[in-house]
Amino acid sequence: QVQLVESGGGLVQPRGSLRLSCAASGSIFSIYAMGWARQAPGKQRELVASITSGGTTTYARSVKGRFTISRDNAKNTLYLQMNNLKPEDTAVYYCRAISTDYWGQGTQVTVSS
Repeated sequence: QVQLVESGGGLVQPRGSLRLSCAASGSIFSIYAMGWARQAPGKQRELVASITSGGTTTYARSVKGRFTISRDNAKNTLYLQMNNLKPEDTAVYYCRAISTDYWGQGTQVTVSS
């Protein structure tokens, strides 16, 4: 069993930055590919960034060049650095272990002036 807890969301102005964290319980965090997904009101949940156990990253086109996903296996923690935020980035952000049913509870990110 893996438990995931996100933190770091909040209200930020356009062109601002936020860093999300996802703390994972259990000692097997390092073997999973991990990802960040988001869901805006009225829209489907979408995967915006992922990172393999070896550190290979992929990004959705909408966030490429602005978001950076990283992981610290020693701390069992996943991160998402979000720069140059736009109003359309407003959503609930979830971390997940790829190809499993392990999801966090989500953290709200609101980009507004």
